Amino acid sequence: MKRGTWLAVAAYLIWGLLPIFWKQLHHLPPLEILGHRMIWSFAFLAMILAHRGQWPAWRAAFKNKRTRHIYMGTGAIISGNWLTFIWAINNGYLVEASLGYFLNPLITVLLGVLFLKEKLRRMQWVALGLVLAGVAIPMLQYGRVPWIALILAFSFAFYSLLKKSGPLESIPSMGMETGWMLIPGLTLLIVLQVKGQGAMGHAPAADHLFLFLTGLATAGPLLLFTAAARIIPLSRIGVLQYIAPTLQFILGITLYHEPFTRAQAIGFSLVWAAIAVYLGEGLYASRKNQGMS
Repeated sequence: MKRGTWLAVAAYLIWGLLPIFWKQLHHLPPLEILGHRMIWSFAFLAMILAHRGQWPAWRAAFKNKRTRHIYMGTGAIISGNWLTFIWAINNGYLVEASLGYFLNPLITVLLGVLFLKEKLRRMQWVALGLVLAGVAIPMLQYGRVPWIALILAFSFAFYSLLKKSGPLESIPSMGMETGWMLIPGLTLLIVLQVKGQGAMGHAPAADHLFLFLTGLATAGPLLLFTAAARIIPLSRIGVLQYIAPTLQFILGITLYHEPFTRAQAIGFSLVWAAIAVYLGEGLYASRKNQGMS
């Protein structure tokens, strides 16, 4: 159990600190970074699938039309999520991006109600109400929709919802997602190279290294998370997942000196209150069920 917890902590620490990695490429267009992330993620995952001897099962799954469509959809959604996150980091919106990942678990709960007809308890509705206030009040105060946070939260929530209907485990499923990304990624980079706008062959050696490492940066923490999820309870993962946006928030305020307005402080406070209510209610319900069994 301790090993699983440390694996999960390592995954979330990496995800929380990855903005430092993406900042090293801030001078490159986000679309070009995305193209490299698509290609090198697939290359990295392909090596893992080959090492595990999972290629035959992967090819068999690919022949299933429903499976192909599911992971084509998840690939498209997560690509949009990646692009938004990279753009946000490299344009000084890391604090708002972190809000998106604070919101995400509760938005996922909301989608479960809307699409899977899941039932919520009273305090879970209170938590969702606090989330709504946390987004609405700052928006009314400074007249701007926190679109980065909302895109990140909803895209990852829809990604999770669609992925839940897929038959593959984490690594093979992501291998199929990035397999669908391979052709768009290659096409994008080829067009940039033909136009003389691509970094490959023109940028400093450090840029080439960081672009190659986008695959490891994407799949590495996923491997740690997958290993952790097999051996620790989902409830513990639910608590640990807030490590990543907390680190992103701290980086945005302290390392990158992004502005943090009074309106944002109100919004974050309400969202943090919602998280506290949601986690506290879940813990209470879990203990109550254990007492009844």
